[in-house]
Amino acid sequence: MAEVGGDKNLIALSGDALNALSDRAVVPSYDRSKLTPGIVHIGLGNFHRAHQAWYIHRLMQAGQAYDWAIIGAGVRPADAIQRSRLSAQDWLTTLIELDAAGTSAEVTGPMIDFVPVEETNAGLMDRMAAPDIRIVSLTVTEGGYYVDPATGAFDAKHPDIQHDAAHPEKPRTAFGAMIAALKRRRADGIGPFTALSCDNLQGNGRLLRQTVLSLAGLVDADLADWIGEACTFPNSMVDCIVPATGPGEIALAREFGLQDSCPVTHESFRQWVVEDAFCAGRPPLEHVGVTFSPAVHAYETMKIRILNGGHQIIANSAELLGIRTIADAMAHPQIAGLLRKVVTNEVAPNVAPVPGCSSLDYLAQIEGRFSNSAIADTTRRVAFDGSSRHPGFIVPSIREGLSRGTPTNGLAFVSAAWARYCFGIREDGSAIADNDPNWKMLSARAHAARKDPSAWLAMSEFYGDLSDHTGFAWQFSNWLNLIHAKGLRTALQAYLAE
Repeated sequence: MAEVGGDKNLIALSGDALNALSDRAVVPSYDRSKLTPGIVHIGLGNFHRAHQAWYIHRLMQAGQAYDWAIIGAGVRPADAIQRSRLSAQDWLTTLIELDAAGTSAEVTGPMIDFVPVEETNAGLMDRMAAPDIRIVSLTVTEGGYYVDPATGAFDAKHPDIQHDAAHPEKPRTAFGAMIAALKRRRADGIGPFTALSCDNLQGNGRLLRQTVLSLAGLVDADLADWIGEACTFPNSMVDCIVPATGPGEIALAREFGLQDSCPVTHESFRQWVVEDAFCAGRPPLEHVGVTFSPAVHAYETMKIRILNGGHQIIANSAELLGIRTIADAMAHPQIAGLLRKVVTNEVAPNVAPVPGCSSLDYLAQIEGRFSNSAIADTTRRVAFDGSSRHPGFIVPSIREGLSRGTPTNGLAFVSAAWARYCFGIREDGSAIADNDPNWKMLSARAHAARKDPSAWLAMSEFYGDLSDHTGFAWQFSNWLNLIHAKGLRTALQAYLAE
């Protein structure tokens, strides 16, 4: 990547401008006019562009995978805004790597189109039904798979699912569109595609398979059977810290002389571990550092419990203290101490090692990555959608601790901090703006829990039967009462002093 160079005359990012940009950033060395599509990616946000698309770009830089270009797609109205931005710059993206050793920029070009965003998703279904598409990948957030967080079962009663079951020709969800496209492919004799989840979920391929097959079964049992037999749903573990884009990130691109309306900043670390189960072929991703392994579960358990769980351990407490970024949170002795103690005592003992890395080795790596002051990853972004992230990243560690008899007191503290966060007022009295799709309900529960902490754990959709575990429920109540009575700092001091 090219190093940051300061003020320059701005050049708008476009295909025609790549030669002019070559002294400001690393640009594609491949002829993009020769690229043909192989992948449709649904949910084309920052993470995808910094992770999966970057790996494809690296292959193309090496003269490979020209027939695996990416077609972007989305099913939400906001995706139309992203499409408009990327269209104006010929689907190119500026990636800005933020590292303690320096900042650098690279322009990537493996994306060659973006399906128009339509209420009926007709264009998306057409594109996925085309024979050149062999992989459909997704980043639709942890809470986007219509899973009951208490049971792990498919949520067939959700209004979106009910709509798609009743109107399969005009689906509302990405999964309904995938099923409709697969129905056409079967009828046309084209064959299946691989459905690849790139979301931070334990067993993400298994969950994607569950959602697709369950919804298909509501529409056409024979089609569901065919999809289950013909399609593959590899589990994958994805890892790279990628902050949201705001004015600061756009300004950073301008420092390189690049005018990009949606640049992406990211850390220097990336990891992708995938099951090698691709029913219609795949690009040779092992050539650019992707690990293919049948043991994805061990990698993803370590990552989800310690990295994603670690983010949730610190984000709510840091936000309550008015700490803006994750790096600033790691510079706060109590917050950094909370992360180290909870993970060391309560999470790591139940996380198996992976080749070359123990759970405590991984914690040390994560502490370094979280402390990268060049990454302006906000505590608010990390705390967003706690109603998906706590059940996905914290509750499994609680359950395993209770099952194995390892401590859970720190995890109870983390859960209490989330309840206090959803109360909606920081320690300094400032208001916390809505930060969850279920914020209104969470806020009401948080206010009820101030008087009766059991009201919080009673949310079985997030905690299942944890309220029935009297020891854990007592720990949670103890911490929430202390936080409300004497403040978070006092509670943190008490926990760290134990």
